[in-house]
Amino acid sequence: MIDTKKTIKHIVSWLKEYIKKSQSNGFIIGISGGIDSSVTSVLVAMTTHPTITLEMPILEKKKNFLSQKHINFLKSKFINVHSLKRDLSCLLNNFCTVVNTDDNNVTTITEIKKNKNLALANIKSRLRMMTLYYYANIKNYLVVGTGNKIEDFGVGFFTKYGDGGVDLHPIADLTKSEIRSIAKELNILDCIQNAIPTDGLWDDQRSDEEQLKASYEELEWAMKMSEKKLKRISSFKERKYEIMKIYQTLHKKNIHKMIPIPVCKIPRN
Repeated sequence: MIDTKKTIKHIVSWLKEYIKKSQSNGFIIGISGGIDSSVTSVLVAMTTHPTITLEMPILEKKKNFLSQKHINFLKSKFINVHSLKRDLSCLLNNFCTVVNTDDNNVTTITEIKKNKNLALANIKSRLRMMTLYYYANIKNYLVVGTGNKIEDFGVGFFTKYGDGGVDLHPIADLTKSEIRSIAKELNILDCIQNAIPTDGLWDDQRSDEEQLKASYEELEWAMKMSEKKLKRISSFKERKYEIMKIYQTLHKKNIHKMIPIPVCKIPRN
């Protein structure tokens, strides 16, 4: 297990060094009310550099009180933190109006019905990415990622060019368990520490575990087993076999998110 105090100090120092080298003026981070964005935003604020927290609700049926509670917590402790809130619902509605046509040359109605929900969930994430970069470009700020190790390098549980589109990843080498220990050390609000993880992209508010079919703790175990390459998957029994299968399937499916964009190299001779 990591030393939380040393890890916090290391990340804050790394952030300070990175922003100095980049010659940027500050940081901007999207706040969801989840433990990952909450921990990351505190670490960023600890640098004392100007930090903007941005809430971006999209067609939400109920208010996200956790994100507002965390922002209030953050601003009460750090004078360098400022907050913005922008409702992006009209952007999504306008986008849907433009693209939802029955042009059979593009796709079939069956394909639209099959893939529409996932496509719209990804569009929500990409609208948020564009909004973050709009303000980042205006102020010469860095967009801070909030993905953890399991999401970013294990199962690829993020939207390509959505929440995966950032300038730097402060917590991407930490597992969910390690992030929880840091959250406790940073005194992140209990309601956020105990909240069920969700990406907030679906109308039914399905949890991450419901989407992944496994908990983060289970996937952490599978990632460690895969990295060690000690056993064949067939040697695991019952639930462990199922978890390994889930992990390997998701890793293979989403590996394109985790590697550099392929470039077709042209022979010059």
